[in-house]
Amino acid sequence: MKVLIVGGGGREHAIAVSMKKSKRVDALYCVPGNAGISQIAECNPAIGVMDFDKIVAFGKEKKVDLVFVAPDDPLAAGLVDVLEAEGFRVFGPNKKAAILEASKAFSKDLMKKYHIPTAEYETFDDPEKAIAYLETANMPIVLKADGLALGKGVLICNTLEEAKAGVKEIMQDKHFGSAGDVLVIEEFMTGREVSVLAFVDGRTIHPMASAQDHKRALDGDEGPNTGGMGNFSPSPFYTEEVDAYCRKYIYQPTVDAMAAEGREFKGVIFFGLMLTSEGPKVLEYNARFGDPEAQVVLCRMKNDIMDVVDACIDGTLDQITLAFEEDAAVCVVLASQGYPVSYEKGYVITGLENFDGREDYYCFHAGSKFDSEGHIVTNGGRVLGVTARGKSLQEARKKAYEATEWVNFDNKYMRHDIGKSIEDSVTG
Repeated sequence: MKVLIVGGGGREHAIAVSMKKSKRVDALYCVPGNAGISQIAECNPAIGVMDFDKIVAFGKEKKVDLVFVAPDDPLAAGLVDVLEAEGFRVFGPNKKAAILEASKAFSKDLMKKYHIPTAEYETFDDPEKAIAYLETANMPIVLKADGLALGKGVLICNTLEEAKAGVKEIMQDKHFGSAGDVLVIEEFMTGREVSVLAFVDGRTIHPMASAQDHKRALDGDEGPNTGGMGNFSPSPFYTEEVDAYCRKYIYQPTVDAMAAEGREFKGVIFFGLMLTSEGPKVLEYNARFGDPEAQVVLCRMKNDIMDVVDACIDGTLDQITLAFEEDAAVCVVLASQGYPVSYEKGYVITGLENFDGREDYYCFHAGSKFDSEGHIVTNGGRVLGVTARGKSLQEARKKAYEATEWVNFDNKYMRHDIGKSIEDSVTG
């Protein structure tokens, strides 16, 4: 098969690596791709993820058999629908289903209607009414921009003053653009946060191995929210009991609810969960692989990814048994100093060859490109996802941090505590 991946980050690199391992994939293409993906796929950096016409033309030129749409923006804007109308076989939810992520108000209303456990909430399109509500609400409280905001449109406010400032930032100053036209105000939940990705074929859902993200920019979960500074899989807090509860009350009900609404979902649903004292509750849905969750989950999957992708598209996922290695994986993001606020790009990356031929080590490119002289340089806030597998979380973490020293670039920055609190709690 010839496969085209749409996207150009660490998630797409992890997907490409899995595709490359498939016995059924002969040729791999990626738009726009990045310098790392270009080592294993033919990339076209001139085509962006929202260039629908160009993506269609490129797919036809290369005679691809499958298009894998990975990022949120093109899914929400209906790229799957456009490609299917042109006769392509596509992996990913159509526009009607991708609203599960594209509108937090929609997803919260869906959960309320179908009794899927989540935080109490209210929705507002008028900032004055939002502030009036906040004056009667308990603190801390959570503010969420309704639309897509690169994983950053969530503010946790400890005081009424912070919450009022948050309403101004999201709804009036439009810090997240039109994503903030509607605001979801949600009760603050406490507990362990866990991420679970799941393959879906419209009816059947198969959860993958659990993972745990680190969203804040600085050590100790300080600083602004980011797209993710590191991740590990599996989460020791995602027990068999938690899994059984989520399958019964969250996962299958979500798939059934979407089908009942005439929005059959095919692709990957990301469940952001909070393990509260009252049981697991949904924090958020994403309509695609998470980043960097994909990096720590896909490298542990035993299945040929193409078998699972085909089953999702064809509605035969019930015939697949998902299997994962009995080990752990840790991803440490190497970022540009100053991310996510402001940072410089274009610094030469050295030491990438140190990963060549090493088993259990991966260097997924999130923001890289070739400069005019053919050097691989930094091209984003998150630059690389250094990932390692080990027999335990402790071993995987040790290996991942060792591997972060193999590669360098000016303004390199990382958190030094990815998985540490979990490691301490497990060993303690």
